[in-house]
Amino acid sequence: MTVMLERPTAIDVPSGTARFRALCRTLLDMEVPDGYRAEIIGGNIVMSPWSRKFYMPVMRSLRSQLEPHAPAGHIVDVAPFLFTFPGVERAYGPDVYAVAEKAFDGHGRYVDGEALSLVAELTSDSTRETDRTDKVSAYGRSGVPVYLLLDMEEQAATVFWRPSERGYDSRLTTPFGEPLRIPEPFGCDLDTSGFKTPAGEPDGTEGR
Repeated sequence: MTVMLERPTAIDVPSGTARFRALCRTLLDMEVPDGYRAEIIGGNIVMSPWSRKFYMPVMRSLRSQLEPHAPAGHIVDVAPFLFTFPGVERAYGPDVYAVAEKAFDGHGRYVDGEALSLVAELTSDSTRETDRTDKVSAYGRSGVPVYLLLDMEEQAATVFWRPSERGYDSRLTTPFGEPLRIPEPFGCDLDTSGFKTPAGEPDGTEGR
């Protein structure tokens, strides 16, 4: 159940249409239940469970492998922040991201999605369809240079690059255990050998 805060608060909202700004205000006014995150997807505020615990080593591995190759002035992190994409009326909290450090200057609660150089999402049963469709389109149309999708159900990694109005013009998929080439502005090989679901874990039966 979602509980709305009764006391009005001063909030900041990004640019965009009146509808998008209204959604942002509503999202910031919401009291999101513990263990859930809220995003703006397809004109709606959508809540989904946070990650299962074995996702953390995978996210930390992504961070440690990608950070040495990040563009100058960019950081790689897993801390939860909401990135806005007013042009496509979306607001996402990616699992892992590379972003210009200067994007965090100021007191606002949203981060400009234009500052991103890479986003990475780890799928779960509750988010897989959005990660594979809506986010591919939105990240690409918003000009994010690289989108890395780790399909935890299929045990495969897909990298998308060359953003366009169609989403992305290039993609490459490899099964976990094989190296995956991450294109510029990173230009590195990603070791996916540690991304496999632990033995005995149900595959895709629990949400994030």
